[in-house]
Amino acid sequence: MTRPESATLLHDLLDAADSREPWEPEDTKSGARFERTVIDGERYVLKYQDPRDDWLLRATGDPGVRYVRLWEYGLLKRLPDVVDPAVIAAAFDGIVGMILLRDVTDQLLTPGEPFSLEQHARFLANMAAMHAAFWGWHDDVGLTPLDTRYRIFSPAVAEAEAVRGSSAIVPKVMADGWGRLPVVSPSLAELVMPLLGDPAPLIAALDEVPHTLVHGDWKAANIGSHPDGRSVLLDFGEASGEASPIADLSWYLALNSDLLPETKDEAISTYRAALEGLGIDTGGWWDRAVALEMLGTMVQFGWEKALGGLGPELTWWEAWAAFGATWL
Repeated sequence: MTRPESATLLHDLLDAADSREPWEPEDTKSGARFERTVIDGERYVLKYQDPRDDWLLRATGDPGVRYVRLWEYGLLKRLPDVVDPAVIAAAFDGIVGMILLRDVTDQLLTPGEPFSLEQHARFLANMAAMHAAFWGWHDDVGLTPLDTRYRIFSPAVAEAEAVRGSSAIVPKVMADGWGRLPVVSPSLAELVMPLLGDPAPLIAALDEVPHTLVHGDWKAANIGSHPDGRSVLLDFGEASGEASPIADLSWYLALNSDLLPETKDEAISTYRAALEGLGIDTGGWWDRAVALEMLGTMVQFGWEKALGGLGPELTWWEAWAAFGATWL
């Protein structure tokens, strides 16, 4: 069988490599394997999509193909110019994916450093540009299913990783957080725990709001900035797929909450203004979509907010989750 053009490109590049060596990024939490490689004097990173290593792939039921599909079906090339995924080639090594990326380490954010207001506004504007570019898109390539998005961090995944004897840290922390949630926030636990077992009511409600292509993991460790204002956005694949655009926004608010230069409510308005500035009409669906995704984000990250304990952060998410539940 003739090797696909994309595979030929990747393998030719790797064959021409000046050097290749294993590498473990400091902020990686999935267990994925990486290599650093130099080709024609330029630095690159090779990421393997292998569920034998990567607990996130196991949690999403991805055999290691979705990131490559994003490349092979041209979705990464359809991203607006303001979003740089840094991918130059992708193919399969046997049955698992390999992604070759430009080494953009120097463009990534400094870990733990709060976003400036200019950075934050640019991230949200570029997020909106990506969503607008794919407005109304429906997944016909087999990316992350909608219901899978809300099971990635579930107690069932934590238990499966424990049974497996996994050394991954995050599932252990998840199990601790879910155990604490009913004590720290009985009201939030009452809303999200049933949806962890059966997210069908949430999925049915989200099917009624506009969809687009979402990245799925807009956290600080995956984001960077080019001097010309473009945003680096790494790690497509694990949770990328068809969803409400608010899925990316709510994830961004949840995982970057300590780094934001404005309140979460202000950030919601900033994103909405950016989306409307691109010609997207937000009337008629906005309130419902925001409320449902905030609830959905607590189905994903209620454990993380429980670990943070009582305080304004948890209170904010409790209120939004309760509002979201009224739309089910």
